[in-house]
Amino acid sequence: MIDKIAWIHLADGKILSTRSRGKTVYYLPGGKREPGESDLDTLVREIDEELSVAIVPATAVHLGTYQAQADGHAQGVAVKMTCYTADHEGTPTPSSEIEEVVWLTYADRDRVAPVDQMIFDDLHRDGRLR
Repeated sequence: MIDKIAWIHLADGKILSTRSRGKTVYYLPGGKREPGESDLDTLVREIDEELSVAIVPATAVHLGTYQAQADGHAQGVAVKMTCYTADHEGTPTPSSEIEEVVWLTYADRDRVAPVDQMIFDDLHRDGRLR
């Protein structure tokens, strides 16, 4: 099981997504927990590393936890994605392994990883992702 934390950042019915160097699939920003890290510690660190923005910890709200086949891994390897919304300071800018930052809509569902597709479905059903 791959344990990941993701940032759900929505604006005008679109969701912020990222593409890593050498990849064609888009992923929600975030990443794997390091030993001893809390969800919030991981969220703050990963978003700073990937997008050069500061998450405002006091505003973080758990949105949901999802599990699916891990993209790019052998069949049966699952990813557990714990998702948070949170305010931030700064402008999201590609950093570290991130090559591109984009705003996606539900029409882009087929361009994201399987676990992200589940999140897109829920956000669309709730009217938050157009």
